[in-house]
Amino acid sequence: MDKVPLRIGVSTCLLGEPVRYDGGHKRDAFVTDTLGAFVRFVPVCPEMEIGLGTPRESIHLRRDGEALRLVGTRSGCDHTTTMSAFAKRRVDALARLDLSGYILKKGSPSCGMERVPVHGDGAKRRDGRGLFAAELMARLPLLPVEEEGRLQDAKLRENFIARVFAYRRVKDLFHGRWTIGRLVEFHTNEKMLLLAHDRQGYDALGRIVAEARALPRRELAERYAAGFMKSLARLATPCRHANVLQHIAGWFK
Repeated sequence: MDKVPLRIGVSTCLLGEPVRYDGGHKRDAFVTDTLGAFVRFVPVCPEMEIGLGTPRESIHLRRDGEALRLVGTRSGCDHTTTMSAFAKRRVDALARLDLSGYILKKGSPSCGMERVPVHGDGAKRRDGRGLFAAELMARLPLLPVEEEGRLQDAKLRENFIARVFAYRRVKDLFHGRWTIGRLVEFHTNEKMLLLAHDRQGYDALGRIVAEARALPRRELAERYAAGFMKSLARLATPCRHANVLQHIAGWFK
Protein backbone atom coordinates (compact mmCIF):
# COMPACT_ATOMS: atom_id res chain seq x y z
CA MET A 1 0.00 0.00 0.00
CA ASP A 2 1.26 3.54 -0.76
CA LYS A 3 2.54 5.68 2.08
CA VAL A 4 -0.14 8.27 1.36
CA PRO A 5 -3.47 6.91 2.72
CA LEU A 6 -6.34 6.43 0.33
CA ARG A 7 -8.73 9.38 0.24
CA ILE A 8 -12.35 8.54 0.96
CA GLY A 9 -15.13 11.11 0.66
CA VAL A 10 -17.63 10.98 3.52
CA SER A 11 -20.74 12.74 4.77
CA THR A 12 -19.45 14.95 7.57
CA CYS A 13 -22.10 13.90 10.10
CA LEU A 14 -20.78 10.32 10.00
CA LEU A 15 -17.51 11.55 11.53
CA GLY A 16 -19.35 12.86 14.59
CA GLU A 17 -19.47 16.51 13.55
CA PRO A 18 -22.63 18.35 14.72
CA VAL A 19 -23.81 19.45 11.27
CA ARG A 20 -27.28 17.93 11.07
CA TYR A 21 -30.45 20.00 10.92
CA ASP A 22 -31.12 19.39 14.63
CA GLY A 23 -27.57 20.26 15.69
CA GLY A 24 -26.66 16.61 16.17
CA HIS A 25 -24.53 14.10 14.31
CA LYS A 26 -24.64 10.49 13.12
CA ARG A 27 -21.19 9.26 14.09
CA ASP A 28 -20.55 5.79 12.71
CA ALA A 29 -18.05 3.68 14.66
CA PHE A 30 -17.03 1.54 11.68
CA VAL A 31 -16.31 4.63 9.61
CA THR A 32 -14.42 6.56 12.28
CA ASP A 33 -12.67 3.85 14.29
CA THR A 34 -12.12 0.94 11.89
CA LEU A 35 -11.88 2.35 8.40
CA GLY A 36 -10.51 5.65 9.65
CA ALA A 37 -7.27 3.96 10.73
CA PHE A 38 -6.40 3.18 7.11
CA VAL A 39 -7.72 6.08 5.02
CA ARG A 40 -7.80 9.87 4.91
CA PHE A 41 -11.34 11.22 4.96
CA VAL A 42 -12.54 14.13 2.85
CA PRO A 43 -15.68 15.33 4.68
CA VAL A 44 -18.54 17.02 2.85
CA CYS A 45 -21.83 18.33 4.23
CA PRO A 46 -23.70 19.80 1.26
CA GLU A 47 -26.38 21.45 3.39
CA MET A 48 -23.88 23.28 5.58
CA GLU A 49 -21.73 24.17 2.59
CA ILE A 50 -24.58 25.90 0.75
CA GLY A 51 -25.06 28.13 3.78
CA LEU A 52 -27.77 26.36 5.78
CA GLY A 53 -26.77 26.67 9.41
CA THR A 54 -27.34 24.34 12.32
CA PRO A 55 -29.82 23.90 13.79
CA ARG A 56 -31.95 24.58 10.70
CA GLU A 57 -35.24 23.74 9.12
CA SER A 58 -35.28 20.16 7.88
CA ILE A 59 -35.54 19.66 4.13
CA HIS A 60 -36.92 16.90 1.92
CA LEU A 61 -37.31 15.90 -1.69
CA ARG A 62 -40.57 16.80 -3.39
CA ARG A 63 -41.67 15.57 -6.80
CA ASP A 64 -42.59 18.30 -9.28
CA GLY A 65 -43.65 16.56 -12.47
CA GLU A 66 -40.57 14.66 -13.66
CA ALA A 67 -38.22 16.76 -11.51
CA LEU A 68 -37.20 16.49 -7.88
CA ARG A 69 -37.11 19.65 -5.77
CA LEU A 70 -35.25 20.13 -2.50
CA VAL A 71 -37.50 22.15 -0.23
CA GLY A 72 -37.97 23.12 3.40
CA THR A 73 -40.46 20.88 5.18
CA ARG A 74 -42.33 23.79 6.79
CA SER A 75 -41.54 26.90 4.77
CA GLY A 76 -41.42 25.27 1.33
CA CYS A 77 -38.27 27.30 0.61
CA ASP A 78 -36.74 25.84 -2.57
CA HIS A 79 -33.00 25.01 -2.38
CA THR A 80 -32.85 23.00 -5.61
CA THR A 81 -30.95 25.47 -7.81
CA THR A 82 -28.46 26.33 -5.08
CA MET A 83 -27.80 22.69 -4.24
CA SER A 84 -27.49 21.62 -7.88
CA ALA A 85 -24.97 24.36 -8.66
CA PHE A 86 -23.00 23.57 -5.51
CA ALA A 87 -22.98 19.84 -6.28
CA LYS A 88 -21.42 20.41 -9.71
CA ARG A 89 -18.66 22.63 -8.27
CA ARG A 90 -17.97 20.38 -5.30
CA VAL A 91 -17.86 17.16 -7.29
CA ASP A 92 -15.49 18.78 -9.78
CA ALA A 93 -13.22 19.66 -6.86
CA LEU A 94 -13.51 16.14 -5.43
CA ALA A 95 -12.57 14.64 -8.80
CA ARG A 96 -9.29 16.55 -8.65
CA LEU A 97 -8.57 15.04 -5.21
CA ASP A 98 -8.41 11.56 -6.75
CA LEU A 99 -10.76 9.85 -4.29
CA SER A 100 -10.82 6.06 -3.97
CA GLY A 101 -14.34 5.78 -2.56
CA TYR A 102 -17.22 7.61 -0.91
CA ILE A 103 -19.53 6.91 2.06
CA LEU A 104 -22.88 8.69 2.06
CA LYS A 105 -25.51 9.26 4.75
CA LYS A 106 -28.52 7.04 4.12
CA GLY A 107 -31.92 8.66 3.69
CA SER A 108 -30.52 12.18 3.31
CA PRO A 109 -32.25 14.42 0.72
CA SER A 110 -28.81 15.69 -0.25
CA CYS A 111 -26.57 12.64 0.35
CA GLY A 112 -28.79 9.55 0.22
CA MET A 113 -27.68 7.00 -2.36
CA GLU A 114 -30.99 5.21 -2.81
CA ARG A 115 -34.50 4.82 -1.35
CA VAL A 116 -34.62 8.44 -0.20
CA PRO A 117 -38.19 9.52 0.67
CA VAL A 118 -39.84 11.63 -2.02
CA HIS A 119 -43.02 13.58 -1.21
CA GLY A 120 -45.74 14.45 -3.68
CA ASP A 121 -49.43 14.02 -4.46
CA GLY A 122 -50.16 13.37 -0.82
CA ALA A 123 -47.93 10.29 -0.76
CA LYS A 124 -44.36 9.45 0.17
CA ARG A 125 -42.33 7.06 -1.95
CA ARG A 126 -38.85 5.77 -1.16
CA ASP A 127 -37.47 5.91 -4.67
CA GLY A 128 -35.30 9.04 -4.61
CA ARG A 129 -31.61 9.89 -4.54
CA GLY A 130 -30.12 12.91 -2.81
CA LEU A 131 -29.25 15.77 -5.15
CA PHE A 132 -25.57 15.84 -4.20
CA ALA A 133 -25.31 12.04 -4.33
CA ALA A 134 -26.91 12.02 -7.79
CA GLU A 135 -24.32 14.45 -9.14
CA LEU A 136 -21.47 12.54 -7.48
CA MET A 137 -22.50 9.19 -8.93
CA ALA A 138 -23.20 10.62 -12.40
CA ARG A 139 -19.90 12.50 -12.57
CA LEU A 140 -17.77 9.66 -11.11
CA PRO A 141 -19.60 6.49 -12.19
CA LEU A 142 -16.73 4.09 -11.42
CA LEU A 143 -16.06 5.44 -7.93
CA PRO A 144 -17.06 2.92 -5.21
CA VAL A 145 -19.96 4.51 -3.31
CA GLU A 146 -21.89 3.14 -0.34
CA GLU A 147 -24.14 4.30 2.48
CA GLU A 148 -23.20 3.82 6.10
CA GLY A 149 -26.39 1.85 6.71
CA ARG A 150 -25.55 -0.72 4.04
CA LEU A 151 -22.05 -1.05 5.46
CA GLN A 152 -23.59 -2.77 8.49
CA ASP A 153 -24.11 -5.77 6.18
CA ALA A 154 -20.89 -7.83 6.27
CA LYS A 155 -21.08 -8.84 2.59
CA LEU A 156 -21.71 -5.30 1.37
CA ARG A 157 -18.97 -3.96 3.64
CA GLU A 158 -16.46 -6.52 2.34
CA ASN A 159 -17.44 -5.72 -1.24
CA PHE A 160 -17.06 -1.98 -0.71
CA ILE A 161 -13.58 -2.33 0.81
CA ALA A 162 -12.49 -4.66 -1.98
CA ARG A 163 -13.75 -2.18 -4.59
CA VAL A 164 -12.00 0.76 -2.92
CA PHE A 165 -8.58 -0.90 -3.16
CA ALA A 166 -9.29 -2.35 -6.61
CA TYR A 167 -10.34 1.08 -7.90
CA ARG A 168 -7.05 2.49 -6.63
CA ARG A 169 -5.10 -0.24 -8.41
CA VAL A 170 -6.83 0.22 -11.77
CA LYS A 171 -6.50 4.01 -11.51
CA ASP A 172 -2.78 3.63 -10.81
CA LEU A 173 -2.43 1.27 -13.77
CA PHE A 174 -3.75 3.82 -16.25
CA HIS A 175 -2.14 6.87 -14.64
CA GLY A 176 0.51 8.46 -16.84
CA ARG A 177 2.34 6.28 -19.34
CA TRP A 178 1.37 2.62 -19.41
CA THR A 179 1.92 -0.32 -21.72
CA ILE A 180 -0.19 -3.19 -22.98
CA GLY A 181 2.27 -5.47 -21.24
CA ARG A 182 1.38 -3.86 -17.92
CA LEU A 183 -2.32 -4.29 -18.68
CA VAL A 184 -1.79 -8.01 -19.41
CA GLU A 185 0.13 -8.38 -16.15
CA PHE A 186 -2.58 -6.51 -14.23
CA HIS A 187 -5.35 -8.68 -15.70
CA THR A 188 -3.40 -11.83 -14.81
CA ASN A 189 -2.81 -10.66 -11.24
CA GLU A 190 -6.50 -9.80 -10.74
CA LYS A 191 -7.79 -13.10 -12.18
CA MET A 192 -8.73 -14.80 -8.91
CA LEU A 193 -10.44 -11.71 -7.51
CA LEU A 194 -12.47 -11.28 -10.68
CA LEU A 195 -13.45 -14.95 -10.77
CA ALA A 196 -14.73 -14.71 -7.20
CA HIS A 197 -17.07 -11.91 -8.28
CA ASP A 198 -18.02 -12.40 -11.92
CA ARG A 199 -16.76 -15.16 -14.24
CA GLN A 200 -18.51 -13.70 -17.30
CA GLY A 201 -17.05 -10.30 -16.50
CA TYR A 202 -13.57 -11.79 -16.30
CA ASP A 203 -14.02 -13.41 -19.71
CA ALA A 204 -15.28 -10.14 -21.21
CA LEU A 205 -12.25 -8.29 -19.84
CA GLY A 206 -10.02 -10.98 -21.31
CA ARG A 207 -11.49 -10.26 -24.74
CA ILE A 208 -10.77 -6.54 -24.28
CA VAL A 209 -7.15 -7.36 -23.40
CA ALA A 210 -6.90 -9.65 -26.45
CA GLU A 211 -8.02 -6.77 -28.68
CA ALA A 212 -5.77 -4.25 -26.94
CA ARG A 213 -3.50 -3.46 -29.87
CA ALA A 214 -6.46 -2.72 -32.14
CA LEU A 215 -8.04 -0.18 -29.78
CA PRO A 216 -7.12 3.48 -29.18
CA ARG A 217 -5.36 3.76 -25.81
CA ARG A 218 -8.00 5.97 -24.19
CA GLU A 219 -10.87 3.73 -25.29
CA LEU A 220 -8.96 0.67 -24.11
CA ALA A 221 -8.37 2.16 -20.65
CA GLU A 222 -11.98 3.33 -20.30
CA ARG A 223 -13.50 0.03 -21.41
CA TYR A 224 -11.25 -2.06 -19.20
CA ALA A 225 -11.67 0.11 -16.09
CA ALA A 226 -15.46 0.22 -16.53
CA GLY A 227 -15.71 -3.55 -16.99
CA PHE A 228 -13.34 -4.18 -14.09
CA MET A 229 -15.35 -2.11 -11.62
CA LYS A 230 -18.68 -3.44 -12.92
CA SER A 231 -17.52 -7.01 -12.30
CA LEU A 232 -16.35 -6.24 -8.77
CA ALA A 233 -19.68 -4.60 -7.96
CA ARG A 234 -21.19 -8.10 -8.00
CA LEU A 235 -20.98 -9.78 -4.62
CA ALA A 236 -18.58 -12.70 -4.29
CA THR A 237 -20.34 -15.96 -3.39
CA PRO A 238 -19.28 -19.19 -1.65
CA CYS A 239 -19.73 -21.05 -4.94
CA ARG A 240 -17.45 -18.68 -6.83
CA HIS A 241 -14.93 -18.74 -3.97
CA ALA A 242 -14.90 -22.54 -4.24
CA ASN A 243 -14.22 -22.23 -7.96
CA VAL A 244 -11.27 -19.92 -7.23
CA LEU A 245 -9.85 -22.40 -4.71
CA GLN A 246 -10.09 -25.13 -7.32
CA HIS A 247 -8.12 -22.96 -9.74
CA ILE A 248 -5.46 -22.34 -7.10
CA ALA A 249 -5.30 -26.07 -6.23
CA GLY A 250 -4.79 -26.78 -9.91
CA TRP A 251 -1.71 -24.57 -9.94
CA PHE A 252 -0.18 -26.46 -7.04
CA LYS A 253 -1.10 -29.79 -8.64
